[in-house]
Amino acid sequence: MMARLLGAKPVVLVAGMVLATANAHAACPIELAVYGDAQSGSEIDFTPTGTSAVVTNSFRMILDNNVVLNGIVMWSSGEARPNGSLMYKCPEGDVTGGELAACTLWNGVIYTSDDKGAIGLLPAQGVDAPKTLILPDLGPSLRRSLAYGGSGFSKVPSDVFTLKGCQE
Repeated sequence: MMARLLGAKPVVLVAGMVLATANAHAACPIELAVYGDAQSGSEIDFTPTGTSAVVTNSFRMILDNNVVLNGIVMWSSGEARPNGSLMYKCPEGDVTGGELAACTLWNGVIYTSDDKGAIGLLPAQGVDAPKTLILPDLGPSLRRSLAYGGSGFSKVPSDVFTLKGCQE
């Protein structure tokens, strides 16, 4: 009876609308993911890394007062871990280890969590973005940095960022 009322064409139309809705909510690759911190309003935006042999992920953290930190992830050898670094106003070009250390505000392993609370490691590009990022000790490290206070940022993010969306 319902098939006679709807006819073949409307059923196809409804099926197409359901499929389009499902595609609109398709998974986002990590290199296009946007994460947010509810505590401070800070955001993490991932970007495609390109063809780097050592950097597996690139991102930026946007804090209040238009402070932007540049981030990279490199997987360690041996005990494989995604080691992230957040840098602020690093010099360009040939940089010494001391100069790099002076402009690095945070570094550590980046963990992830799914809807069920399972903990994992940040994936490289080409993989679906995890639901949650965990950057251990991020807040205290940033509070101790030279970019905090004065003309820098004033709202310290937590260590947990939740997936907000996907860049297009």
